[in-house]
Amino acid sequence: MTINQVHIDNKVWPPWACQNQIAKIPLDPGIDTKVYNPVVHDNSDDKELWRIGQLAAAAGVSPDTLRHYERKGVLRKPSRSANGYREYSRDALDRVRLVRRALAVGFTLDELSQVLKVRDRGGAPCRRVRELASDKLSSVEAQLADMSALRDELRSTLQDWDARLARSTPGAPAGLLEALASSAPSKPLRSANARRILKRKVSKS
Repeated sequence: MTINQVHIDNKVWPPWACQNQIAKIPLDPGIDTKVYNPVVHDNSDDKELWRIGQLAAAAGVSPDTLRHYERKGVLRKPSRSANGYREYSRDALDRVRLVRRALAVGFTLDELSQVLKVRDRGGAPCRRVRELASDKLSSVEAQLADMSALRDELRSTLQDWDARLARSTPGAPAGLLEALASSAPSKPLRSANARRILKRKVSKS
């Protein structure tokens, strides 16, 4: 190749033809060339730490709730920054969601604290969790039966009271509470909650 020749694309071109040939060279030679760098996955988010306000917002709870979870032992105590702020790892959000869902189906924080401590130590408290859930189902079914009995009792009571009020003079005592005291429930209430509900209903009459 002479000094007046240019080597382009494995061909020798005279200088006057170089400009046209260079214009024809694509700027992007394709994905198989070394122009592209390999894709690198950024794992920085996996190690990102959240402040208490960020975690609370993501979980839909208040910062005070998170502090309470820490005190009850259902949420691990976070690390602290140099200036003393709580710093939570990403898995703290999964823990908070687990706690919220378990509370929604009837577990208490004390119960969750017990089973989660076992799990965090590498144990498998699955049978204990199942036993607790079974007990809660039995309790709910008993309360439903009590509420059904309470509903029937209130219906019967109201029918009796309406009859007494119809026979009484407006403004005169009809003896509703006395009639209630002298009557006996058709079915005993097993649930203390149901008994308290009935007591509140009567007190408002």
